[in-house]
Amino acid sequence: MTKEADVLKLKVAKPVTAGTYANIFDFCMGRCRHSSASVVHENAYLSDFHHCFLVQQNSSAGSTESNFGSRLDGINVILGRQGESCSSACRAKGQSCVPSRLSELNKCQILQKYMRCKNGCFPSLGPDQPAEVVDEAPKNLNPGACLYMQMDDRLTCDGSHQHTRRLCPCA
Repeated sequence: MTKEADVLKLKVAKPVTAGTYANIFDFCMGRCRHSSASVVHENAYLSDFHHCFLVQQNSSAGSTESNFGSRLDGINVILGRQGESCSSACRAKGQSCVPSRLSELNKCQILQKYMRCKNGCFPSLGPDQPAEVVDEAPKNLNPGACLYMQMDDRLTCDGSHQHTRRLCPCA
């Protein structure tokens, strides 16, 4: 969807002496390598699945994995079965869902750590989040995508959807 005429005019860097991109592929490659949504520590891709031009991520963008680890101390992160709520997934393991920790899992960086998220990570509204849409879901539901809720106060352990698998905090 990027227009070649616009790309060829763009500077590679801010200095006046910087060159321009030779073609759309070089532009996309450069944007991916230099986007904070695609890389971590400026020298490694954020995920094994190299996604460029991700939808703007939620508040997890500036956090580090070590910060998340301490917030999840004592929590077992469990991937529920398709259509299963976190309450049910935790109960099946002899534990309870911890609603106050759902917000820690409701971040693209965490979803990508535990799930494939092969079709990206997107904000969404629904009681079944954070979750991944199963591969067998209808195409209009974006199979393989991870979903997070932009409003943490609406997160619940009881939500479920027939075409998603939830990421659950259990203890």
